[in-house]
This record gives sequence, C-alpha cells and structure tokens, in this order.
Amino acid sequence: MASATSQMAVQAGRIRVLKERLRELEGEVGPVVYWMFRDQRVRDNWALIHAVHQANKDSVPVAVVFNLFDQFLGAKARHFGFMLRGLRQLSRDIEHTLHIPFFLVQGEAEDTIPNFLRECGASLLVTDFSPLREVQRCKADICKRVSDLVAVHEVDAHNVVPLWVASEKLEYSAKTIRGKITKRLSEYLIDFPTIEPPTRKWVTENQPIDWDDVIDGVLSRKGAEVPELQWCEPGEIAAMEVLMGNKNGFLTKRLKNYSVDRNDPSKPSGLSGLSPYLHFGQISAQRCALEARKLRSSSPQAVDAFLEELIVRRELADNFCFYQPHYDSLMGAWEWARKTLLDHAKDKREHIYSREQLEKGQTADPLWNASQKEMVYHGKMHGYMRMYWAKKILEWTSGPEEALEICIYLNDKYEIDGRDPNGYVGCMWSICGVHDQGWRERPIFGKIRYMNYAGCKRKFDVDRYIAYVNKLVGELRKRKAENLLSEKDKVLHR
Repeated sequence: MASATSQMAVQAGRIRVLKERLRELEGEVGPVVYWMFRDQRVRDNWALIHAVHQANKDSVPVAVVFNLFDQFLGAKARHFGFMLRGLRQLSRDIEHTLHIPFFLVQGEAEDTIPNFLRECGASLLVTDFSPLREVQRCKADICKRVSDLVAVHEVDAHNVVPLWVASEKLEYSAKTIRGKITKRLSEYLIDFPTIEPPTRKWVTENQPIDWDDVIDGVLSRKGAEVPELQWCEPGEIAAMEVLMGNKNGFLTKRLKNYSVDRNDPSKPSGLSGLSPYLHFGQISAQRCALEARKLRSSSPQAVDAFLEELIVRRELADNFCFYQPHYDSLMGAWEWARKTLLDHAKDKREHIYSREQLEKGQTADPLWNASQKEMVYHGKMHGYMRMYWAKKILEWTSGPEEALEICIYLNDKYEIDGRDPNGYVGCMWSICGVHDQGWRERPIFGKIRYMNYAGCKRKFDVDRYIAYVNKLVGELRKRKAENLLSEKDKVLHR
C-alpha cells in the first residue's frame, strides 16, 4: 500500500523548477515556504499539496505566506476587500484544519519573500503560477535574490492542463489549442488527494493577524471610489455554494439552460457566476470541471459548453498572456489585425467620447450605457455585453491604441475579475481580433469583427436588459443613500 506521502505527490508536469539549489546543504534541510498568490484556497490546491509533500519528504515544517502588494495593476477597494475577506477565512481554515501557519507580509514581493525565507532558514520556495509579466518578472527577481541554498518551484494550480504541458508556443486560436488540451485531460483532469497536516510542526510563533485592522487600513487607502460588492460573498465556502449549493447553485439548479442562456444578457442567472472565485483562486477550475463532468449524461450540451469556457477558453487566455509579452497592446495583435486597424485609424467617427464620458456612461447608445453601469455598480458586466462594449469603444475613440487603453483601464478598475488573462484577451479579441479571423472590411474596424445595436436587438431582448440594469443601479443607489443616512444618524447620536 502506498504511503500517504507518496499519494500526495504532484505530477511532475505540473511543476517547473525556476531555480535549482546551487549549493548542497551542509546541515539540516530548512522548512518549505509556499508563497500563495493566484490560488487563494486550502482545498484542491496543487501548489499547497506539493509544498506539504516536499516538507514531509524532508521531514521539515511548512508555512504559507501571502504578500500584499502596495499597488497591483490598479486594484481598488472592490478587489482588495473581496480578496482580503477571503484570505481571512483561508488563514483560519488552514491553521485549524492543517495546522499550517499563515503569514501576511506587505510591500514588494521581491523584498518581502526573500527576507521571509532568510529569517526562517527555508530551503524550498513553492509558488503558484501566473502568466502576467509583472508576476513573472517578480519571480525572476526573487530567484536572483534568494540564497544559493534555496530552490524555487512553480506549480500550475490554476489550469486543468498545466500551461507548459498544453502547449510550448503561442496558439493562434481555440481551434489550435483545443485538441492539445483535450488529449491531456485524461492525464490531468483527475481528483485531488486528501491533504493531511504536515508531519512536522512549525516551531516559531506566528503572531495573530488583526484582519479587521488590515482590511480597514487597506480599504481606506486603496480606491475607496470603487466600493466593495454586497451580492458576491468571498471565500471558499461561498464559492462552493455558487457551484453546488442547494438553493441556487450553478450545477444543481441552473446548469441545464447554460448552453442557451449564457449569451443572453437579459437572463443574468444563465451564467455560472464563478468568475470572481476563479479569478482569485478561491475555487479550483479543476474541481468545477470534475463536478460538471458527473452531470454530462443528463445535460450534455450545457456541460460541454461550460467545459469549453472553463478549460479551453481560460487556458487559451493564459497561453496568450504567457507567450505574448505584449498581451495588452496593439503590438500583441496578429500582423493582419494590426495592419487593418492602422489603415483605418484615421477613418471618420460619428461620435468621439473622452475616457471620462465613457466612464460615466454618457453616450448616445442606451444599451452601451447600461453595460457600463452594470460594470461600475454591479462589478460584473455580462460576458456577451463585454464584447459589444469594447467594440463600441473602438468605434468611439481616436484610434485602436486609445480604445484598447481605455478598455483595459475600465475593465481593471471596475470588474471584480479584472486584471486577469481573460480580461486582457477579451479586450484584445474585441479590438485587435486576437483568436479571431478577418471579416468583411468596413470603416474604422477594417477586418475586425463588427457588432452593432441592431445585431444585439436580433440576439436578445435589449429593452429587458436595460430595464434590469436600471433597476439594479436604482436599488444600489438607494441602499447607498440609506447607509449614508444611517452613518450620519450614528454621528449625531454619539
């Protein structure tokens, strides 16, 4: 019978060695540290499983450290609040169930992580994978700064098929990567082993984190103009409730209509609602896929459509951002798309709007204004509307560079799942034709796929969508006004 330790080994293909240990250890092996970043969960986490396995193999303790960046790609209170409240749950959970200490450090990870490793005498740093260049650059700096006695392992705990296993190059489209991913699913779409507490306990005392103080301090300094969301509860428990809950879970209550309703913005419940949790790593895409696959016999079209979005499209976005360093600029577009956009950059526009006008939803298009309001107030625009929204920005700005810059700025500022490969690729698909094909040439768009209001009217009930957003915004504004009155009342009665 295999030992518990060997059962917890992670497939070699899921791990990249970023730095070998350059000198042999003369004394005892030091502890393992898992720098958690993109995959903020205890369950179904290959990076955590690998860290515990390596610690048990060498009979050393393991700790989890999370670095809170001073700034991260324009994140606001909306994003920091959701993340930190999820981490508060995680820290309690991991310390209670696995007896693994959770440390929170603040600053630039290039400084804080090497310092933490030095202080605890670590011999191995495990980290999860992100394709974003800022994170990749940060990891390269950390590898240079840590001692020769420290090895660094990166584990792809985010994708079902590890990015570097799925493909070794930039893929042109979903069609070119789909077969490569599908071929490896039998190997990688497997259930997770049960993770047990490490055999060796962490010896140094872990100072308790005053989460209320941390959260209040961060939210007062970081983007309070984009407030937290009330409808979306953070954390692993809430994520599993959205996936499998008895009340309104996606797989348990809403799956059967997914293949039809997911592209209808007037039916918001047709979406899975999982993207905030997938973005912050509070749920594993692999867990979602495993649970969905069990239901394929009863809802084959819905499950196939969901797995296409969850695995193929998400992993295609990671592929683009990892292998294309210019994933958020016109330089990252295919040559045909860049040429056609530049050829039509000076075409006459019916409307030109400033970034401020667009941000406030002050255009002549009520459908576009509704989508912008949905994003600003609700924190999540419907996926179909994101395409229309971005393409109209191309139509209403001075050129493709400005359009792309505004799209990414607004997406990252307001979307709860912004600053993500899916977001960058969504903007690049809409404006730069990435992962798409050339279409009939027309003014402004050139050969980039065109969308317009009339097409949306044929596709779904536009008036119903606008009414839904207006009701949503009205309720949120009313609640905000009531909260302000309540706060004033408290001050007056002190």
